[in-house]
Amino acid sequence: MDPYLQEWASLLLRWLHVLSAMAWIGTSFYFMHIDAMMKADPGIPGGRGGQMWEVHGGGFYQVRKWLVAPASLPPDLLWHKWEAYTTWLSGFCLLAWIYYGAADLYLIDPGVAAIGPATAAAIGIGALVLGWVVYDRLCKSRIAGNEVLLAGTCFAFVMLLALFFQQVFSGRGAVIHTGAVLATWMAGNVAMIIIPNQRKSIAALIAGQQPDPAFGRIGKIRSTHNNYLTLPVLFLMLANHYPIVSSTPFAFVVVGLILVAGAMIRHFYNIRHHAGGNPWWTWAVAALCIILAGVISLTSSPVGRDRLGLAAAEPPGATLPRGVAAPPGQVVEIVLGRCSMCHAAEPVWAGIAVAPKGIRLDTPEHIARAAPAIRAQAVMSQAMPPNNITGIEPEERRVLAAWLR
Repeated sequence: MDPYLQEWASLLLRWLHVLSAMAWIGTSFYFMHIDAMMKADPGIPGGRGGQMWEVHGGGFYQVRKWLVAPASLPPDLLWHKWEAYTTWLSGFCLLAWIYYGAADLYLIDPGVAAIGPATAAAIGIGALVLGWVVYDRLCKSRIAGNEVLLAGTCFAFVMLLALFFQQVFSGRGAVIHTGAVLATWMAGNVAMIIIPNQRKSIAALIAGQQPDPAFGRIGKIRSTHNNYLTLPVLFLMLANHYPIVSSTPFAFVVVGLILVAGAMIRHFYNIRHHAGGNPWWTWAVAALCIILAGVISLTSSPVGRDRLGLAAAEPPGATLPRGVAAPPGQVVEIVLGRCSMCHAAEPVWAGIAVAPKGIRLDTPEHIARAAPAIRAQAVMSQAMPPNNITGIEPEERRVLAAWLR
């Protein structure tokens, strides 16, 4: 595909994904806050609802909630679903476009597992499906009656998935797929549980029947799950741009710590809004988890692993990606001289501890694997090196372009 078209499509997909995620997260936080702030409403009999007043944009708003359903169906209903659907669909397209479409560069690491692009994509998509099935079954099992046991079981399952991903994918691929599994849980809760239950309640109202309160109760539980998953999922989606997280062999431990930290932060606000309490201990737990995650990532970077005797040897006979010829000596010389001071196992440029985005350009094999990125960054946009800080010459860029052609 034309590289310009590929870059523009990636940008537009990411733009749509971020915008829809903002809308989804915003409504999630908003409705959790509303539920926590509800007061008794004398207009709803039997204490089966509540109300609250808000001020915004120069006006006052009265919000009312029926725990089951109103006596009759209102003429207009605003459904909050497309935020979730659009976020997941755009995210999956972005995952396929970047990680499956350029699997040799971003998803497959021959030093981890020698698999092909089709196999890698099948593993990734299969994990999304399996992840939802296991989570949904757990939520419908006996242990669902114990919130702590359910949370602990789901946490252990995510840790196992993160560890599995590290055995088959690159660091970036492992982290992004762990986040994608959690995002699939969130979208699945909306598409498979919350919205269908709301439709059942509406169907009962239309039929002149009293809706089953279980529909709303189950939907609220899954919505709460989504609320607690939001911050960890956001972190994992952003982390694929920061190799200090994904380059450590203990990335699955970092994932677990971030899961706990994000849940603690949300727990603080949920309790504070609901009961007016201030469980400050949650911030201490969150801070401790984030500090531990930082220490793990720093001490297990390539330099740290070498000092600890944990550095992995370069796999012998690294293979070139299909369709890419071995770079000639002149190309290798240019890339080593202009790029490898940052893009190496042990960067020597001040302030850079890990190769940006985990891309190494310190051997002919690594240079060949990074051909699409070199085309986009050093030839097409000429964004690299940043501000041309290493002084790459126009003629050198033409040499790179000729090799890429």
